[in-house]
Formats: sequence, structure tokens, C-alpha cells
Amino acid sequence: MPSLESAAIALPAGLHSADLDRLGVTLGPDGATLRVWSGAADAMELVVFDDTDLDWAIESVPLAPVGGGVWEITSSLLRPGTRYAIRVDGPHGPGNTFNRGTLLVEPYSRGLARGGYDDWRSVVVEGAFDWGGVPKPAVPMDRTVLYEGHVKGLSKRHPGVPPALHGTYAGLAHPAMVDHFLSLGVTSIELLPVHAFATEPRLLQHGLANYWGYNTLNFFTPHAAYATEQARREGPEAVLREFKGMVRLLHEAGLEVILDVVYNHTAEEGLGGPRSSLRGIDNGAYYRQQDDGAYIDVTGCGNAVNTSTDAAARLILDSLRYWANDVQVDGFRFDLAVTLGRDAAHHFTPEHPLLRAIIDDPALAGVKKISEPWDVGMGGWQTGSFGAGWSEWNDRYRDRVRNFWLSDVDYARRASTAPVGIGGFATRLAGSSNTFSAERGPLASINFVTAHDGFTLRDLVSYDVKHNLGNGEQNRDGADTNRSFNHGAEGPTDDEGILASRRKAMRNLIGTLLLSAGVPMITAGDEFGRTQRGNNNAYCHDSPLTWLPWEHAPWQHDLFAHVQHLLRLRRENPALRPVRFARLDEHIPSASVMEWYDEHGETMSIERWTNPSHRTLQYVAASTPEFEAFNRILLIVHGTERPIDVTLPTIDGVTRFVPLWSSADERPHGTGDEASPGDVLAIPATSMRLFRAE
Repeated sequence: MPSLESAAIALPAGLHSADLDRLGVTLGPDGATLRVWSGAADAMELVVFDDTDLDWAIESVPLAPVGGGVWEITSSLLRPGTRYAIRVDGPHGPGNTFNRGTLLVEPYSRGLARGGYDDWRSVVVEGAFDWGGVPKPAVPMDRTVLYEGHVKGLSKRHPGVPPALHGTYAGLAHPAMVDHFLSLGVTSIELLPVHAFATEPRLLQHGLANYWGYNTLNFFTPHAAYATEQARREGPEAVLREFKGMVRLLHEAGLEVILDVVYNHTAEEGLGGPRSSLRGIDNGAYYRQQDDGAYIDVTGCGNAVNTSTDAAARLILDSLRYWANDVQVDGFRFDLAVTLGRDAAHHFTPEHPLLRAIIDDPALAGVKKISEPWDVGMGGWQTGSFGAGWSEWNDRYRDRVRNFWLSDVDYARRASTAPVGIGGFATRLAGSSNTFSAERGPLASINFVTAHDGFTLRDLVSYDVKHNLGNGEQNRDGADTNRSFNHGAEGPTDDEGILASRRKAMRNLIGTLLLSAGVPMITAGDEFGRTQRGNNNAYCHDSPLTWLPWEHAPWQHDLFAHVQHLLRLRRENPALRPVRFARLDEHIPSASVMEWYDEHGETMSIERWTNPSHRTLQYVAASTPEFEAFNRILLIVHGTERPIDVTLPTIDGVTRFVPLWSSADERPHGTGDEASPGDVLAIPATSMRLFRAE
């Protein structure tokens, strides 16, 4: 693997400046060297603590300025296991918050020890680990299926995982969990934040916790609370070793590890919040501010990391290099990624030096880069605007698919017709070419219907409104526009007609997701219909509300079988997962040539695309082989609550249609009677059918 230093040699200055090399602790034969950047500090010192008492400072030694804003010391006091902090002093005035008495976490710390709330010490970690020659799975993007889950929530209640491993890194890699992932057919486990984080005081006052972890304390340290009790007792070295062991075991199974990383803000919150690290080292450089020192908060979390400064951008880049190389993770999902791409004037640009560095850095070659393409600042919604090399969460896909199967159907019940036709839905099904450029192609789109943030799949079809009173904010938090539909009753019901409609709606939603061009992301638990009882913002609940349940009713086993079956069909049919967009009258390798027919088997007319009363579509996708055999599929989509007869189209070279899947089935039946061009099929209300065209 490339070293961090060699990877930066040929790159331009700025955030790649040699002055910023080797920040943090570098172990050597005679102790270690500590390097810390602060462009405004007047003085800095290393404080070393007793091995057992975090309050007993046994030595304080000044760091010396060595140029470029870097302060340095080489000391035999720094050895694996040493607990230390830094103190920083500097000028007072707008933008600065120096306090020479505050003990600060060193930003490049590989380990942390906690004394109490807002009382942390850095820990020197050696990080040695035997990877046993296990390589990264390197799953191609067109075959990637993301599975977004929470380290603790995934295994906390799993009966096949030993109790000592419940909710831990080791538990996530236990054979019982690996069997679930492989049986389901996903390829890449995307973990909610695992960087060390803290719970905000306001949540603690309500007896709640920051469960999701979007409140980062340090960009290099794994969250210790997710390690086993034994590893926590042994200390940060053992915690890191357990994390690496998880990665290695998942890699042995062929599963990738994607980290949801929160570099846009930190746990220091707004001014007046904790001064635990960056704020005390160089507040004016690390956080976006007005001239008077007031924070420019484009994240909604109190502060925004100022990536227009070289040191802040380099901190993030070095963190990514560390996790991708030393810890061997396979990719990153960047929370509120627009914040990372804001320049010195706080405007977003896809050519931001940090965004370019993330794509161009040899040390990050082959690593998946996924942006959440928005933040809450001006010009913050940037879906489709990131450059080549990026994939993006596609909120437009989410909204259109939810509308088509849920809110449009709800509207039609009350108004006798849907508000829109099928054209917009078809565009999303085919890879969102109206959002992503031809150069980037359909794999730029991370398709999702649900995520950690919002309703679960089951709640999406069971609730019209959010039910967040348990969050302690009088139901004010969480999105008000969910594009959900309860199908006739709010929440739990015994009405079998409503329950059947909900089950089919879930199959339509997950079926659309897994049959669309682009990269699908499944939210953990949706494969068996997990509920959060209508809470669409359960970030503060570390409880059975958010932990995955593993005892399932028969209908949940049926839903799991559908997801499993659809993922197998996606693997077997390359026409469903094109790498590139097709172009008229051109042969584009690894694209899918698409044709569109109405319910009569005729080519779709403009009027049919846009007419709300015509929401039936026959979608034909034919692959243009590059690495796999030729393949062609037919997908029938019917989006009204009235059944319809559909005449199968006549297509050159097609003599039969082999049935593969139907969302109308309570349990997938696999194959059935073959059909021929011109045959008339009865299609049930609001349903889909998939065929292989041969």
C-alpha cells in the first residue's frame, strides 16, 4: 500500500505542503515526535499523565515552532500507551478562543481515554496488526449493493451473536451477522459514524443519547463504546485492534466496509460549547466565522469546519488516508459534503482543493467516495454537482419513487386521478440522466428510498405523519414532508386489507430500488420490515426502538425472501446495472439500451409520458456487452389502484418472456408460465412484473 508521504510527493502545494506532513505522533526508536499545527498560537506544551490517573499530570514540556505554523517536540515520554494532552496559548480577540489552562485533544490522536464528560486525553497507539494477506474485496460499483446500518443496532439483539459481543465491532463480524449479509446478497456494509463522538448536553439532560454518532470528537479514533468490554478494559490499542479485526473478517467474507464520516462539523458545537480540541488550538482557522468571530453555521450543528484553510483540509485528507490504508476500509460516505466544498467566501465549488484531492490522491485510489450532496447553508442543495469520481446520495430519486408508489396513490384516492404521469418515475428508474452527466453515468447515483434519517420502509407505508414526541422536542424535529401513505389507518391496525396494501407497497418500493439503474442502498432492517413506531428522527434513542429485531412474523420472512430474490436477479441480469448511459445511434459498452412501451405494447407517446391517468409502463433494457453476456429484461410498472390488461410488446429478436418476479406475490415464486409477444396479461393494481426477454 502507498505510504502517506510518498502519495503526496508530486501533488501541488497548499493542503499538500510538506510543512503539514507527519502531524500527530510519529513513533521512533528513542520515543516519539509530536507535531501540531496552529497558525495563531504563541505557545504550546505537551502534558503527559500518569498511566492510571488521568488527573495526575506527571510532566509538561514546551513544543517549539518549526515553521509553517507547526509546533514540534521529540520526547521519550511519548511511547505506546502514553496518555497526553496539549495546552495552547495565543492572542485574544475576535475569532480566537485560546486558554492556556485548557487540556486539549491532539487532532491526530489514534486513541482516546475519557475521564468524564468533556474530559479527554489523547493516547499514543502503535497500531500494529496482522492482516494475514487478506485483500480488500474491491467490489465494482455496478455490482455494489450498500447496506446502511449502525454498529450497535445491527447485532445488539441478534440471538446468534454471543451476549458479550452484542452491539460491538466484534459482534458485527460474527458469523451469524456475516451469514445474514451474505444470505441477503449485499456487498458493502455502510456504517453510521464510528469516529469517536460525544453526546450533546441537551440530550443528556433529557436522558437521551446521540445514538447515530454525528457529533465527532476526533477524526482518527474509533468510538470506544462499540468495542467489547474486554477491549475497552485493555485500552485504545485493543479497541483499534478489534476494529481492524472486524474489517479483516468482513473482507474474508468478501464484504466491504464503508464509513459514514462527519468532517463538516465537530462536537465542539457553537461558541460557548466544549473547547476540547480544534477550538482551543486555532479556532479562527478551523471554523468558518464572520469577522466578529460569530460562527457561520452551514451544518445546523453549531459550527462548520473551514476547509478553505490548508490545515483543516489536510486534517481531513490525512484522516481519510489513515482509515483507507492503515485500517483498510473500502470507502466513505461524506456527511453534508457540500460543507467540505465551500471556499473562503463560503460558496460551494466542485473544484474545491479538498474535493479534488480526495479524488486525485493516489493513497485513496480505488476507495469508494460517496457524497451527501447538501448542507443547510445558502446554495446548499447540490445533487448532481459533484465531479467525476464521486457518487452521490440521490434525494430526487428517493422523492420521486416515494411519490409514485405512495403520495400519488393517496392523492388519487381522494381526487380520482394521480397528480402526475409516469415520466419522472421512469427517468429515475433508468439512472437519473437528467441529474448526472453522461461522463459520470448512472453509477454516480446512490439510489435509496429510506435511510437512517427518516421513516423506515415499514413506517413509510404505515404513517402519514411523524411521531417524534419521545425525542423531547414536542414533535418539532424531523422532516414534516415524508411522502408517506398509511393506506387508511395511522400506525398499527388489524385491518387485513390495509396490511396487505402496505406489504405490496413495501415490495413495490424495494423492487423499484433494486431494479433501477444506479447503486442501490438498503437501510438495515428494511429487508424484514422493521418499525420505529413512526419516529422519523430516532437519532437520540439507543434502545430497542432503534436496535434491529431478529424475531420475525411470517410476512417478514416473505419480505426478506423478496429482497433476497431481487438481489439475485440484479446480479444475474447486467441489463439492470448499466455502467454508462446509452446514446442514440452509438454503441456504448456496458450501457443498457432502453425502450419504452405503453400498456398496449405501443411505443410511449409524449402524451402517455405526462398524462396522470396513464401510469402504466413497459420498460425494456438491453445490455451492450463488455465483460458479461448479452442480457435483456422487460419490467412492467403499473401505478394505479385499478387492475389493467397489458399487451406485451413485439421486439426484434425476442420470442418469449420468462417471468422472474412479481410484486403482487406475497412470497416470490420465481419462474412461472412463459409469455410471448402480443400476449395479454392481467396486471394487478399498483404492482410490478419482471421478465427476461429472450
